[in-house]
Amino acid sequence: MSPLKDRITEDMKAAMRARETARLSTIRLLLAAIKQREVDERKDLADADVLAILDKMIKQRKDSITQFEAGNRKDLADAERAEIAVLSAYM
Repeated sequence: MSPLKDRITEDMKAAMRARETARLSTIRLLLAAIKQREVDERKDLADADVLAILDKMIKQRKDSITQFEAGNRKDLADAERAEIAVLSAYM
């Protein structure tokens, strides 16, 4: 298991204890993406692989923000920005 994945798992536990629901759901999404890739490739991921997943997730959220702002949905764009802040902490 990579040190980065260990840190993310520990942060998930801390978010659960602190009842930080928004942060917890973002971390769970990240762990689900990591787990999916591990299952697909049948191996434990290294830190570099986890960083690639993080990069992809951040890019997806930036694209979503552009779409939400074009659709005049500031509330959804702000939610995506909050997820980017959580994900960026691991970069």
